[in-house]
Amino acid sequence: KMKVSPLALFAVAAYGFQAANGFAFTGNSNGVAQTFAPSVISPAEESASALHGRRRKRGRWFGRKGKVDFDENSSPSLMTKDITESEVRSLFSLWNNALATGDSRIVAKRYADTSILLPTVSDVPRTDFDSIKDYFDAFLLKEPQGVILEGDIRIGDGWCQDAGVYEFTMGATGDKVKARYTYTYVYEKNQWKIAHHHSSVMPEGIDIAKPITENEVRGLFELWNSALDTLDSDAVAKRYAKAGVLLPTVSDVPRTDYDGIKDYFDAFLLKKPQGVILESNVLIGTNWCQDAGIYEFTMGATGDKVKARYSFIYQYEDGEWKIAHHHSSMMPEPILAASSSEGTIIGDDEVKSLFSLWNDALATEDPDTVAKRYSKTPCLLPTVSDLPRVDYDGIKAYFVDFLKKKPQGVILESYVTSGPDWCMDDGIYEFTMGATGDKVKARYSFVYTLEDGEWKIAHHHSSQMPEEVVAIASLETTAMA
Repeated sequence: KMKVSPLALFAVAAYGFQAANGFAFTGNSNGVAQTFAPSVISPAEESASALHGRRRKRGRWFGRKGKVDFDENSSPSLMTKDITESEVRSLFSLWNNALATGDSRIVAKRYADTSILLPTVSDVPRTDFDSIKDYFDAFLLKEPQGVILEGDIRIGDGWCQDAGVYEFTMGATGDKVKARYTYTYVYEKNQWKIAHHHSSVMPEGIDIAKPITENEVRGLFELWNSALDTLDSDAVAKRYAKAGVLLPTVSDVPRTDYDGIKDYFDAFLLKKPQGVILESNVLIGTNWCQDAGIYEFTMGATGDKVKARYSFIYQYEDGEWKIAHHHSSMMPEPILAASSSEGTIIGDDEVKSLFSLWNDALATEDPDTVAKRYSKTPCLLPTVSDLPRVDYDGIKAYFVDFLKKKPQGVILESYVTSGPDWCMDDGIYEFTMGATGDKVKARYSFVYTLEDGEWKIAHHHSSQMPEEVVAIASLETTAMA
């Protein structure tokens, strides 16, 4: 099959218009327009011309000296507006300088009257001034500044194109982000404007889902259990991801690195534990999966049997499924029976109201106020960061960026458990981002503890809705296939 480039299609479209108006195109060896001369229109061309006329009574021709309105029975008055490759490249600087102002109106004015923006981090095409401005209202909060790493320039009649790879440094966070870009510029009102801007994430950085079945997820427990059987704490610790978090059954200390996890199992393996899963609930996402339920251990050293609740979250890392999050806790009912006269137990409504204290802290837009809602030994697993935050400074740093979106949350579903001096609230919440109007749903787990007479967040795990993650990954995989 013959392949036709976009520029060739552009030339064909131009020729169709010229034919409809009784003109023929001639050009030099570089494809630059030189003259237009009357042409003889064949019956086939006349038919095509008539079809063109039915589709568009009035149009706009982009000549080398700009755009010219035309009627179906008139020819455009073509003028010459030359531009060099270096001048095309400098058009990016005009846009980048507009970003530096922090004013979304100035950025939106860099786009043509009839333009389209396909942004990097929004699913919504932006096709007019208001929607383009709306996108940059949020994006400019990150204080982006870009540089072109590589680009390819094409120049045509009244239009030019710059496509390649650029990189942004986000002044608000210091993050660097690469993306692919295409700018198509047109000459409008005596200046070059952006008619088309398509920006997309680097495709090799997109996670492609590693398929796994529910039975295979449950089988991952056996890998961990077999590591226990070796009685080698090093072998067990290696089952955890590089940034793994372990919240153990019989230790108050979260273990967030290899040494901490190994240290815990140095002691636990002396009991010669072997486990079996009694109840299991599996969820599968894009390169992650979760197994949560109840397991029972037989301690070979004593013969004791111990039940506990568990959550394993696995992620695909370096070609292998590893434990990114492991939470193990004693069965709460025996604890309540043993210590019903000790500690403070609060009702379901009071547990749910603790979310409002955190949400009110978000409304202050002060990261220090939010970080103070967490306990002295907290663990935050955020929605939009891979990094566990296990101290005050780490939690505050996360909210410095997140609060710029002006989030306010509401709980849609809530499941509460209470014990002496602790309680848990799990479910689904939804945030409205005041900076953009976007709404985002996520799953949450809050574990609160009574600390110095005040309920504080000891553990907070927030994750994207898994069906949305899988759907997005599937679309990306299909597009790349």
